[in-house]
Amino acid sequence: MGKGRPRAVEKGVLGQSSSVSLSGSLSIPPGPVYYPSEDEFKDPLEYIYRIRPEAEPYGICRIVPPKSWKPPFGLDLDSFTFPTKTQAIHQLQARPAACDSKTFDLEYNRFLDNHCGKKSKKRVVFEGEELDLCRLFNAAKRFGGYDKVVKEKKWGEVCRFVLSGRKVSECAKHVLCQLYREHLYDYEDYYNRLNHGVVRSCKRGMHGEKKGEHGVESLSSKRRRRNTDGEKVKVCKVEEKEEEFDQICEQCESGLHGEVMLLCDRCNKGWHIYCLAPPLKRIPPGNWYCLDCLNSDKDSFGFVPGKRFSLEAFRRVADRAKRKWFGSVSPSRMQIEKKFWEIVEGLVGEVEVKYGSDLDTSVYGSGFPRVNDKKPESVEDEIWDKYCASPWNLNNLPKLQGSMLRAVHHNIAGVMVPWLYVGMLFSSFCWHFEDHCFYSMNYLHWGEPKCWYSVPGSEAIAFEKEPGNFVITFPRSYHGGFNFGLNCAEAVNFAPADWLPHGGFGAELYQLYRKAAVLSHEELLCVVAKANDCDSKALPYLKKELHRIYAKEKNCREGLWSNGIIKSSPMSPKKCPEFVGTEEDPTCIICQQYLFLSAVVCCCRPSAFVCLEHCKHLCECKPNKHRLLYRHTLAELKQLVLLIDKYNFDETPQCRDLQRQLSCSDDSNALTKKVKGGHVSLAKLAEEWILRSSKIFQIPFSRDAYVNALKETEQFLWAGSEMDAVRAVAKNLIEAQNWAEGIKDCLYKIESWSCNRSHNLEKVDLEHVNNFLNLNPLPCIEPGHLKLKGYAEEAMILVQEIDSALSTSSKSSIPELEQLYSRACEVPIYVKEMEKLMARISALKVWVDNVKKCILEKCPAAIEVDVLYRLKSEMLELQVQLPEVEMLMDLLRQVESCQARCNEILNGPINLKQNVEVLLQELESITVNIPELKLLRQYHGDAVSWISHFNDVHVNIHEREDQENVVDELQCILKQGLLLRIQVDELPLVEVELKKAYCRKEALKVFNARRTKMTLFSIQQLMEEAAMLRIEGEQLFVDVSGVLAAAMHWEERAAHIFATEAQMSDFEDVIRTSKDIHVILPSLDDVKDAISMAKSWLKNSKPFLGSSFPAAHPSCSLLKVEALKELVSQSKLLKISLEERTMIHSVLKNCLEWEHDSCSLLEEVDCLFNTNNIDNALINGLIPKIEHLVTMIESILETGLSLGFDFDEIPKLQNARSILQWCNKALSFCSVAPALPGIESLMENAEHLPVTCASSALCSSLIDGVKWLKKASEVIPVSCNGKICKLSDAEEVLSEVQRIKVSFPLMVGQLLKAIEKHKLWKEQILIFFGLKTEERSWSKLLQLKELGKDDAFSCCELDMVLSETEKVEKWKLHCMDIVGHPVGDVNSLLDALVKIKHTLDRSLYIYKKARGCNPRDPCIHCFSDIKDQELLTCSICKDCYHLQCLGATLGHQSDAKAYVCSYCQFIGSGSISRNGGALRFGGKRPELNMLIELLSDAEGLCVGIEERDVVQQLVELAIACKDCLTELTDFTLAYLNRDLSIISEKLTTALKAVEMAGVYYNHGNNRLELALARNSWRVRVNKLLEDSQKPLIQHIQKFLKEGLAISIPPEDHFWQKLTELKCIGLQWAENAKKVSMDSGALGLDEVCELITQGENLPVHFEKELKLLRARSMLYCICRKPYDQRAMIACDQCDEWYHFDCIKLSSEPKIYICPACKPHTGELSVLLSVNKERSTGAKYGEPQTPSPPHTESRRKNIEAKPSLKQMMPAAMDHGNILRYSDGIDCLFWRNRKPFRRVAKRRAEVESLSPFFHIQ
Repeated sequence: MGKGRPRAVEKGVLGQSSSVSLSGSLSIPPGPVYYPSEDEFKDPLEYIYRIRPEAEPYGICRIVPPKSWKPPFGLDLDSFTFPTKTQAIHQLQARPAACDSKTFDLEYNRFLDNHCGKKSKKRVVFEGEELDLCRLFNAAKRFGGYDKVVKEKKWGEVCRFVLSGRKVSECAKHVLCQLYREHLYDYEDYYNRLNHGVVRSCKRGMHGEKKGEHGVESLSSKRRRRNTDGEKVKVCKVEEKEEEFDQICEQCESGLHGEVMLLCDRCNKGWHIYCLAPPLKRIPPGNWYCLDCLNSDKDSFGFVPGKRFSLEAFRRVADRAKRKWFGSVSPSRMQIEKKFWEIVEGLVGEVEVKYGSDLDTSVYGSGFPRVNDKKPESVEDEIWDKYCASPWNLNNLPKLQGSMLRAVHHNIAGVMVPWLYVGMLFSSFCWHFEDHCFYSMNYLHWGEPKCWYSVPGSEAIAFEKEPGNFVITFPRSYHGGFNFGLNCAEAVNFAPADWLPHGGFGAELYQLYRKAAVLSHEELLCVVAKANDCDSKALPYLKKELHRIYAKEKNCREGLWSNGIIKSSPMSPKKCPEFVGTEEDPTCIICQQYLFLSAVVCCCRPSAFVCLEHCKHLCECKPNKHRLLYRHTLAELKQLVLLIDKYNFDETPQCRDLQRQLSCSDDSNALTKKVKGGHVSLAKLAEEWILRSSKIFQIPFSRDAYVNALKETEQFLWAGSEMDAVRAVAKNLIEAQNWAEGIKDCLYKIESWSCNRSHNLEKVDLEHVNNFLNLNPLPCIEPGHLKLKGYAEEAMILVQEIDSALSTSSKSSIPELEQLYSRACEVPIYVKEMEKLMARISALKVWVDNVKKCILEKCPAAIEVDVLYRLKSEMLELQVQLPEVEMLMDLLRQVESCQARCNEILNGPINLKQNVEVLLQELESITVNIPELKLLRQYHGDAVSWISHFNDVHVNIHEREDQENVVDELQCILKQGLLLRIQVDELPLVEVELKKAYCRKEALKVFNARRTKMTLFSIQQLMEEAAMLRIEGEQLFVDVSGVLAAAMHWEERAAHIFATEAQMSDFEDVIRTSKDIHVILPSLDDVKDAISMAKSWLKNSKPFLGSSFPAAHPSCSLLKVEALKELVSQSKLLKISLEERTMIHSVLKNCLEWEHDSCSLLEEVDCLFNTNNIDNALINGLIPKIEHLVTMIESILETGLSLGFDFDEIPKLQNARSILQWCNKALSFCSVAPALPGIESLMENAEHLPVTCASSALCSSLIDGVKWLKKASEVIPVSCNGKICKLSDAEEVLSEVQRIKVSFPLMVGQLLKAIEKHKLWKEQILIFFGLKTEERSWSKLLQLKELGKDDAFSCCELDMVLSETEKVEKWKLHCMDIVGHPVGDVNSLLDALVKIKHTLDRSLYIYKKARGCNPRDPCIHCFSDIKDQELLTCSICKDCYHLQCLGATLGHQSDAKAYVCSYCQFIGSGSISRNGGALRFGGKRPELNMLIELLSDAEGLCVGIEERDVVQQLVELAIACKDCLTELTDFTLAYLNRDLSIISEKLTTALKAVEMAGVYYNHGNNRLELALARNSWRVRVNKLLEDSQKPLIQHIQKFLKEGLAISIPPEDHFWQKLTELKCIGLQWAENAKKVSMDSGALGLDEVCELITQGENLPVHFEKELKLLRARSMLYCICRKPYDQRAMIACDQCDEWYHFDCIKLSSEPKIYICPACKPHTGELSVLLSVNKERSTGAKYGEPQTPSPPHTESRRKNIEAKPSLKQMMPAAMDHGNILRYSDGIDCLFWRNRKPFRRVAKRRAEVESLSPFFHIQ
């Protein structure tokens, strides 16, 4: 099929992975696993393409390579070190909270101030510690909020989140719930409404406020961001003007578009709403916080950088972690996975691990082989090179043929360059999908497995990844997981062609979330399309994505043009357009995406670029100021799409649709925009431009006309192929403009040079001029063309003259050439031939100088021969006629003569005396350095030096003891002499002396003990050589001849002992004598080998000759027979006489005899095993025969083991014994009926029998028989062990009896009997179910069930019995669960139902009594009217109770008359909570709907049961009670009047009846609770209104809020009363608050009147009255209330004065007011003044409260801002206030220490001249 077969992961592993978390119940299926063949494994991209349709829905798959895949690990484990990250595993699910603590506190305090009118408490204590309300709020919000946590009982999880792993008790859950309800419940409601837009509040943006009523601009709500120096942020424009902005966007760094600037309510930073990730459409309501302020650092999760480890150190850390969690045992993967999720759920406390993740392989090295990496010594070169080039090597994968990433030039870590991961137990990789939605491949090099989870869409997949496996994740699939232990993995991204649509989606995600992309998706598409190296499978994906990009770009560009952006220009081309990422493209300041295809820029911000989608956010300039930058025109982009079609030969409907869309997209007439007077199309504008531009060519060139025309083309050139005509005209315009401007530029340069003739001015090149003049036809009309042509013709004439002078036929002299060059320098046009002319002149001058130097040289050998020859060649090239030429030729001829003579001597034999010395003397004074002459001189010097050296060595050479050095010296001299080119006479003498020295050197070795011995043959040759050299008479050689004689004698004795096979002692004696002879003896090794061989043979034969064999010692290994035979054959090769030879032969004989006997016995056993027919008669004879063979085998085994040899027949005999014993056991079952365990044990033993023997005829027959016996035992119901078989199975087993060759008569009988029992039971079943339903007995059904379990086979009748029995039992259990009665006695359920029925009867009686239907008055508790028990009657409801039923006695009859039952007390008191009354039902009360459902379920039962009838009665009674309750609650809920006694009676009746009833009606009881709550509210409101004390406004508001919660109708009497009081009270309180803060604006009489009104209100306002009374107190001479101005008190009268009223500028230590210390001298004046004022003014004396005591005044003033804080800081507080003399006589006629007269301010202003400061 082209792909490996997917194989599920082992159930033993993945079956345990049943959930992603311990609290969840999500079943996770295993991901697919593929096993490619060798051929399929060759191309990874092709293989992944094949399995993609099947594997992609899972999002992940595992690929197991073939067995041949064994890449070597490329890192050096000893030197490898890597950094790690610390992972807090217990925080993996603790994602960033709703808000951090500071933001929460800010928002929570605002909520309390604005909505609750109170401040937050300082501490909330929980479990002895301060409770973090922010953490509690985030925890509850994480589980859905308070209501959902309560409903789903999640307070345990919330507690664990708050307490961070501590033990959670039930009490703690309850307390935490109450604390949340008290402190956070209202805030949660406010928070939810705020986020859903319910809370309306004005968002602070960058909107400026309108001006106020008086024309003064009010303060704006926008905030100004300031820099570090406290100055406003300034943005510089191109015009170098500075503009101040209120706020700078943190994303685009622009202060423009302030109307959509959003400010964080905590940090005050700003963002445009379109710069957010993701962007917002409008300013959100309420408070808004940025991500930095919203995310809590405390509760957020992150990986903290850890230590750097070597691999060995990390291994120790990982091993310690594993031992900590699991000890020394090896845990299963299920246990590890369970423990991991317990840690993640926070159930085991804080856990931190280390993880070496995201290690860049270009820095730390790759686990795969790489070409440039060092190869380990243990890896062969061929293996290393093979895996370096493997396509599955992750370093090669991204750049394989067919990968879209081949075009990426730079190495992106993790994408193009793999990342390495070194993990330990529990180290995790969190949920994510790849950058740009790439594929990813992860390879586990070694170590423990990884557990992977994947979520493609809504699915969840999991599996373990084994070492040596690949894991592939598909695009856009979320994946994560963790490690089972220490391991090393490597991962990289790759992108086949089918990735392209996902890559486009990823690029859009990057743009939406304002995240910088890894690479440009558009650039990648264009580069791949231009490369044209995609296969046929990739072309459809590429074409579709290119078409999408083209359509998007086309729409955006057309939209820009329609909106008024007409300026455009192409981007600068890239240097390497064939690769992606070689140059950095600009990025959009809004969305941070690469701008490859196009961008928009404005002149006001030249460094800021935006994409086409965000052009309106660039700046606030008009569109005509913006410019479109584009890399490709739409025509070029379309051509790319068509280029794909050119290589795509598969015509699909999708391709044809794309082609139609492309053809329809070129209609430029459809592109229009609004202009003055209507609309105009782009095509129309283009036609008009072409007509105008065509006329430009017909007039003389004007640069302005061309520039304007080309500027107009900017709005056309970006478009598609419909603008090709515009492009053609624009191209012609550009060419014409360049030509005309070139002509003018050339003329300008020529004329400028002609006028100035300055060397600083550049000439025009003739070739450049000709390029313009040779153009035909001319692009446009330019008058300067003809003038330039004249200058060019003049320059051409000069060029011809220079060429003529430089030709080979010319014989021009140097002066003539210099004159021609001077003429060329005067021409205004530059010709390149001038350089050639100048080069010829310079070369001639240099040549002449060099020749003169050679001729005038006098020093010997100073001139090189090469110099002369070079001068000769230069002479020929220059073609000159100079006098120095002949002089040079004479010198050359002399040199050539000398060379010829030297070569003649060098080519023949050279003699030192005859010709060399003569020639050297003759040529001693020559000035040229001739190589041949130099070489001859060198040869002569070498020969003279050699002769001198030999003469020095030859002196007394035979007397030297260091003959080795002599040999070396002579060898060196001989070698040097042979290399001499000149013949010397001393060379033969050197050879003779060398031979003598070598002979002496070898003779000295014989007596040198430190050196190795010499061989006998070497000494003989040495003596012969000495004789030839005639030096044998020397003493050294005489001594050597004596050593030679001793060695020859020893050799003769050694030959004798070999010939006679002597004893071991003779051989050892010969060895001893050889030690005194210092010669290598030829026979010595043979003697030693003979002794060594004999000793080795004796050592090997010792185990075979010992007195005890290994059989006596079980710890010893057995001997081998082959080894014994080998010893016998080796004994024949011994050269020494030994006695052990005979003993070894005897042992071998015994072994061979035992092998013969065992083989005979095995043949007899084989004959028995081949028995075919086994009848009853044969069975009786087989058993004794088998037992006899077993006995014989055991006997011969004992004998064989006693010999101590490892015989091959022993295992065969043991196997034969085992099989015979098994056969004997199997044959014994023929005469008995064995039990199933015995049969299973026999079958289990059969599996372990040897295969060869078990395949014999006898064994096969017995095995088949035992298998049948096992089947028969399994189908019999008695022995089925809970597994029931079918009748057909039993009959089939019975039919198989004929097939087997062994008979089991007893088992066959048991089968027949079981079948008969089954048939009888089946007949009883048919009879039972033939009866009517009411005739079927429950007990009979149970009896048939038990009988069927024992006797029946599996059948539909048995299933029916079990099913019907289970239905009845489940119904009863369900009934018990509803009733709440424990399972016990059979009649306990019936009794419980009857008890509930009695309660319903009593409840119905209470309802009927309230209607007057029951005349008798029994005890309402026990419903008994026993005469001898005393009754108590409630004085309100008139119901009777026995004293015994109430459990209490009354002492006096008066108490009995005043008795009020608990129900009437509860109704009348208005209490909220109540305990159970005397009538409350004691057990569990079932719900009515559940009883009705239970009754409905009973209709399907096949038997009649009594409980069903009782339930029917219960339902009928409960419905009657429900109707009565509904009638009462409907009346009470609709009641709105003041009289509460009417509804009290009905509520009492309903409450008694509900508590008495044993059945619960949910809806009716809830309505009763609502009616009781409303009654309680009315009773408490009535008490509040009728109380003697006035209610507080807080009490009224509290009751109104409570009434609103229980839906009190607005028409209710008490609701209307409270509403009226609230309106009256709040109206007065608002007025009082304004007056208390008016700083004395309102008159004192009106203030007092307002106080009187407040005192007469029906609502009490203590705070407001206190403020008004304080407001009525007047101070100072201005008689104003306290108004926050600085004041000072008189130290005598304690009256307070304003600083400004008494002209006091600083605080004195002691102050006495003028009224307490008047001046006597001016008293009369002041009195007259005061008298005059008294006639014209009236004194008002309001009853102002007198000032309090001094201490209290001092205390109050301390609570106000300090005096020093209110006074200017520049005042000198050391100055003391002084008063003028005139003030002392001031008379205060109404001066009283505790009373003041309120005077008008105009009258007391005359006091100001009397105050001054000294």
